[in-house]
Amino acid sequence: MEVIHAWSAPRSLSTTLLYSFAQRDDIEVLDEPLYAAFLKSTGVDRPYRDELLSKMECDGEKVVKDIIYGPGKKKYRFCKHISKQRLLGLPSELMSKGKHFILIRNPLNILPSFEKVHPSSFHELGLGELVSIYSDLCQMGTPPAIIDADELQRDPEATLRSLCDDLEIPFQASMLKWEAGPIPEDGLWAPWWYETLHKSTGFSSPKKYPQTFPLRHYDLLEQCLPLYNILRRHVKHKSSLLTSTLTPPSLPVPENAKLLAWVGDEIVPREMAKVSVFDSVVQGGDSVWEGLRIYKGKVFKLEEHLDRLSDSAKALAFNNVPTREEIKEAIFRTLITNGMFDNTHIRLSLTRGKKVTSGMSPAFNRYGCTLIVLAEWKPPVYDNDGGIVLVTATTRRNSPNNLDSKIHHNNLLNNILAKIESNNANVDDAIMLDKDGFVSETNATNIFMVKKDRVLTPHADYCLPGITRATVMELVVKENFILEERRISLSEFHTADEVWTTGTMGELSPVVKIDGRVIGEGKVGPVTRRLQSAYKKLTDGSGVPIPTYQEP
Repeated sequence: MEVIHAWSAPRSLSTTLLYSFAQRDDIEVLDEPLYAAFLKSTGVDRPYRDELLSKMECDGEKVVKDIIYGPGKKKYRFCKHISKQRLLGLPSELMSKGKHFILIRNPLNILPSFEKVHPSSFHELGLGELVSIYSDLCQMGTPPAIIDADELQRDPEATLRSLCDDLEIPFQASMLKWEAGPIPEDGLWAPWWYETLHKSTGFSSPKKYPQTFPLRHYDLLEQCLPLYNILRRHVKHKSSLLTSTLTPPSLPVPENAKLLAWVGDEIVPREMAKVSVFDSVVQGGDSVWEGLRIYKGKVFKLEEHLDRLSDSAKALAFNNVPTREEIKEAIFRTLITNGMFDNTHIRLSLTRGKKVTSGMSPAFNRYGCTLIVLAEWKPPVYDNDGGIVLVTATTRRNSPNNLDSKIHHNNLLNNILAKIESNNANVDDAIMLDKDGFVSETNATNIFMVKKDRVLTPHADYCLPGITRATVMELVVKENFILEERRISLSEFHTADEVWTTGTMGELSPVVKIDGRVIGEGKVGPVTRRLQSAYKKLTDGSGVPIPTYQEP
């Protein structure tokens, strides 16, 4: 006989699922065979405690060996387990043998109905133990299937078919219906818990609207919900009011699937790296940011980026800003924790912070700023050997009359609208013009051109005065080229000998075509190559060292 173990928290439709499996012609079911052993070992009180201890086997070892794995008359045995009943000292074969799956349910739906027989508590819900069960089975090399009770109610047949596939047993349509009333396999606690189930003849549809959540359980919900979400990430089929039907995408750099980010005042895993819905960056894009790149154990131009971050925060009148040293410490800790010492990009954000209530006014920001350090493995994002293609966007760059681009803010809709135009044209980026029709920058980078050995770049009146831009301007002078900073028309870029863009994400990216016009000879030009080489030499030899880094 093959044993199927179903692990769940209480009030998770686990008994409904037991009734479902009991309808099969090849399965016998056991209702919480470890219950009496749990009560005896823990001393937990129940209205039926004495009767249960007198009628059920209380020795956990005997339960596992003689009842759970004892002989039977059918091909399978289905054991419904409540996670907290997995006690220390039980025989190891409880977990190492048989097939296991986990049934989860949102604590929002569990807690309102939990106090029918006894008060709720973190221990009683058993979600911590449920996570431990999942972890133990994964370490054994047998990760269990996980199904969500909400999904089971919403689409019983599809969920059961998928579960049967995971368990490698055939689906039987009989699992979807049963006769009203108790079944012989009910535990003797059924009168306290199963009244509603005994009136059912199948899986009930989920209620369109939930019960009002009792606020006395708010603290318990805060404790339990993260554990539920840990398990829910591993459910194959999720459905909810706003769930996307899209297939999970692959990442540009797969190694970034498991990274650690700094949010607020702590380092957390990727899936837990979130800000509050009350944060200003959510409510109004009210945040400033910097992009930094790491080369061979050093943060390039760190001080310059922190200067600009500070200036942007001051221009937006942020209060309670972290100190420069605190920001550096967060950057270094994040890089060291991830082991990211080269070929890494950081998105450094500083939001105005969390609000006490939703609204536009910065007077609601009384918690201080929120610091985010997102470090990723990320090579330059453009083709710096073959070159990139640009198109001119109809979306104009912001005027200082509206929103000064010298403030490096997170409200990037102006740039995003231009980027949409480049995506629609199937090119790399879009050139953005100022209000008078002169070239400002691209949606993501600053821009340079060469004409008859003179290097030109637009004034930083409408564009961000980029740090990579300033670095390249210094290199232009050091390499003995003539540098002009002035208004430049679009036709000048169309007829340029060479064009390149600059930015932390892409470094120096040669442009080979603009608006269908081939630039120069349609390949990387000699001035671009020379400056790329000078820039690489600079990044290899300068930057702020990351503490603890040792060259390999």
